[in-house]
Amino acid sequence: MNTLTTPIILSKEDHDLIIFYLRNSNWRNPADRQSADKLEAELKRAKIVSKSNLHENIVRLNSYVKVRDLEANRLMKLMIVTPDKSNLKEMKISVLSPIGTALIGYRLGEYVKWKVPAGDRLFVIEDVIND
Repeated sequence: MNTLTTPIILSKEDHDLIIFYLRNSNWRNPADRQSADKLEAELKRAKIVSKSNLHENIVRLNSYVKVRDLEANRLMKLMIVTPDKSNLKEMKISVLSPIGTALIGYRLGEYVKWKVPAGDRLFVIEDVIND
């Protein structure tokens, strides 16, 4: 899947909340600011749908995600959350972090290429669980 041309899909509620955090965050980490800028560009071309029309296999806020880093062949199990709820020990990852911005709005089975602190990485989304 080409992540440069495929628009992300978000609920209006998630879209508005992410915009709020983008505009009201203090950026201490330059890598997070860079990821947030990239996410902001993604949001401009996002497909916004009502929550009731959002397919279950799309990564959204509060999704539990299993994602494989294909280069390292490492499986990560994490939850995408708002910045105020992030907790690395619990693998609750901020939507504004590099991996959070990489995954939000994509769906099960998609390949996502994104720049993270370790360099460009290719991920595949292996599972998405939404409550």
